[in-house]
Amino acid sequence: MVQRIAIPVCLFLLVCMALSAAPAGAQEPGAPVPAAELISGEPHSMPIAGMITMVDIGAHSCIPCKMMTPIIEELSTEYEGRAAIAFIDVWKHRAEASKYGVTTIPTQIFYDTQGKERYRHVGYLDKQSIVAKLAELGVE
Repeated sequence: MVQRIAIPVCLFLLVCMALSAAPAGAQEPGAPVPAAELISGEPHSMPIAGMITMVDIGAHSCIPCKMMTPIIEELSTEYEGRAAIAFIDVWKHRAEASKYGVTTIPTQIFYDTQGKERYRHVGYLDKQSIVAKLAELGVE
């Protein structure tokens, strides 16, 4: 009886440990940021010197990513000159996207003014949460 319970529990724990490990190619906190594309479509080396940077990694074909598109575009305009907001489409820019070590989309990565990763979120992120994280990182 104990063995019937122990084996599934062990398998579950192994899966949890594997999922909690950093994905292959994932950046360590504090690692430099790969290049990205600004919402305007201009390629730019990230981060923009002295600016808090948020990179949204997704695809135009993913439903949660589509839900975030107007939010990201709106924030890009609202925070122009104060924070860099970038988007990378994993299907159009596979090589660039792979540099971020993302395994699930959408993923948002926030960097400080020195280009160090400070926060990573996987999944849909609402506007209020993004605004709060930008404020926490020092964007006024």
